[in-house]
Amino acid sequence: MAIERLLKDDATEEKGERARVASFIGAMAIADLVKTTLGPKGMDKILQSTGRGRSVTVTNDGATILKSLHIDNPAAKVLVDISKVQDDEVGDGTTSVVVFAGELLREAEKLVMANIHPMTIIAGYRMAVECARNALLQRTMDNKEDSDKFKSDLMNIARTTLSSKILSQDKEHFAKLAVDAVLRLKGSTNLESIQIIKKAGGSLKDSFLDEGFILDKKIGLGQPKRIENAKILVANTAMDTDKVKIYGARVRVDSMTKVAQIEAAEKEKMREKVQKIIGHGINCFVNRQLIYNFPEELFAESGILAIEHADFDGIERLALVTGGEIASTFDNPESVKLGHCKLIEEIMIGEDKLIHFSGVEMGQACTIVLRGASFHVLDEAERSLHDALCVLSVCCSEVDGLKW
Repeated sequence: MAIERLLKDDATEEKGERARVASFIGAMAIADLVKTTLGPKGMDKILQSTGRGRSVTVTNDGATILKSLHIDNPAAKVLVDISKVQDDEVGDGTTSVVVFAGELLREAEKLVMANIHPMTIIAGYRMAVECARNALLQRTMDNKEDSDKFKSDLMNIARTTLSSKILSQDKEHFAKLAVDAVLRLKGSTNLESIQIIKKAGGSLKDSFLDEGFILDKKIGLGQPKRIENAKILVANTAMDTDKVKIYGARVRVDSMTKVAQIEAAEKEKMREKVQKIIGHGINCFVNRQLIYNFPEELFAESGILAIEHADFDGIERLALVTGGEIASTFDNPESVKLGHCKLIEEIMIGEDKLIHFSGVEMGQACTIVLRGASFHVLDEAERSLHDALCVLSVCCSEVDGLKW
């Protein structure tokens, strides 16, 4: 009776054999769900969102599939968490850990039915883990002294990771891309410096690795198309006309002359703001928000390249790789950290114009440009490549004493 008073009215309680069976069934159902996506002959699943837009995802990535599921069974939720941890820590093997855990539970169910106590089964599994770990350690090889063999090992790891993905047809090409990108990190696991850009059109084989950083934006009219020894100010500030931005505010005037005076005052205020920005001694200004025509004209007159509406991930990464910081106020130029790179120029990828930053401060920064027939293919290719990059970066971070 005491427990009944503690729980809510709609709460249910399961214990003993019934609870154990429910846990077994939930976990095995999750394992069976993703089992068909495993291995080189694994099949993709089509996931349709129930939210606005009803977006469609085509994938065989275990973590992506399990994140999309709405699950009530607590044991099944544990398996989903296992998959998420594997994805965060290693990047690959998300389906394998779920299927493996499901099979262990399937065998455990048979032992429980044979009246073997769960703690005895767990003790046996722990002994098996130690045996498996020791066997793996005996089979490991360390080729960190030989850079050629080490790179060959990384290529084999990348091929293995990609063999069950959409990129398996071109795994040699993408394994080389991934290895080259990760070797640029020189042992770091910070994948922020490896940017992936997706451009529909062409085939997957047309994908390539490019040194530096590519911003998916166009250079505006009248702006310089090429800048050497760039000093970059990365900002998140309003560069539209400075209207009175108070909700419900109203200005009453009795003539059009007064309206013209207000507009002139706004223009003057914007001119002062632009002059403060120019006063930082920059030749490139990248803004998270829109830049209206008037400030853009002022920047063009001063020979400054102004890039507007750069997506937030884009400017955060740009600030990181160029060694700058995102600024929002410009009264104290000495407190603003500028980014630097050797060259900014406009490039073409397919039919699109993009801005290329080369010779950036963070030398290991690079961009992988993915080409493909459709956005579904590109999204899955990005997930596959990300798994390979994660596994390779973890392998490289574990190596000490290698001459990078």
